Amino acid sequence: MPPTDHTLQERYDVVVIGGGPAGLSAAVTLGRALRSVVVLDAGQPRNAPARGVHGFLAREGMSPAALLDAGRADAGRYGATIVRAEAVHVRRVADGFAVALADGRGVVVGRRLLLATGLADGLPAIPGLREQWGAGVVHCPYCHGYEIRGQRIGVLGTGPMSIHQALLFRQWSEHITLFLDDTVIPTDEEWDTLAARSVRVVDGAVTSVDQVDGALTGVTLRSGSVFALDALAVGTRMEARGDLVEPLGLAPQDHPSGMGHSIVPGPMGSTAVPGVYVAGNVSNLSAQVVVAAAEGTMAGAAINADLVAEETAWALDGYRGPFSASSEAGVSERVLGVRRHGLDDGLAMGASAPAGSKRREEAHRVG
Repeated sequence: MPPTDHTLQERYDVVVIGGGPAGLSAAVTLGRALRSVVVLDAGQPRNAPARGVHGFLAREGMSPAALLDAGRADAGRYGATIVRAEAVHVRRVADGFAVALADGRGVVVGRRLLLATGLADGLPAIPGLREQWGAGVVHCPYCHGYEIRGQRIGVLGTGPMSIHQALLFRQWSEHITLFLDDTVIPTDEEWDTLAARSVRVVDGAVTSVDQVDGALTGVTLRSGSVFALDALAVGTRMEARGDLVEPLGLAPQDHPSGMGHSIVPGPMGSTAVPGVYVAGNVSNLSAQVVVAAAEGTMAGAAINADLVAEETAWALDGYRGPFSASSEAGVSERVLGVRRHGLDDGLAMGASAPAGSKRREEAHRVG
């Protein structure tokens, strides 16, 4: 079930920007809470090149495209509107947030905003690397380690975390080679750790990722040395797609690990900007699909609770305000001698009013 080109309403309870597992899970939760919600899907899923989703209970090995199709169907079943649309600008308005769409498709307004736009993986500019991304080139041992277990796995050095990555992949294979790529400089203790785990370390810059008939075969160094590999792991520079909310005062921050930038979330996806929520990789760089989906569910519940609190405050204002039922009853008693207006005094059910009250009411009707 691909996103459709529905005619958009002008206003919704919630606008969700991002049609991945986080955004769709939030839409399901909000739809089940009887909220009007639109999901704006720009069609740029991070895991599109992957062959299957892993670590997601009951969805093991499912293709990313099939998972999104199922998620759209679930959200649509509960009334969510899912459209192929790119959000290009967000601003605060009196009753929420206005989201402008690309290609002149107009503006939608939501009382609350959920950003679930994910992240972009920055890859080293090495010929052949991007072409193998999601196939022979992988990044996460928990996503791909089992499929390449026992094989010749290279780890391309991109920063301090590459040593940790090499040690992790060592769990799945005895044949691990760390390519320092003139980037990583191990400490003495790290050299000992790598040696103790029998991780081969190769110095020198990698100049190409090699392939034959679309299959990765290895890497070539500037020196001309060629190393045969079955897979290459790369720690990417992960950049949250958070530019949209910068005008609201919410910008991506450096991640403590050095992995990239992300928007700092509060409890259940709340942010420093009231009414704006985040879920998935935009705020959690290392979240796998199942985690992103769970964060979307929690953010959806938090948004609904936030809306309920707002609506309860509105009701309370009306209850206590100048035209509330109790104040109308007080005015009625002072003017008419009875508390008939705005408050049930039993007369509607045929009960007898005090004699004086009945006479005053009759006098009022006659007069």
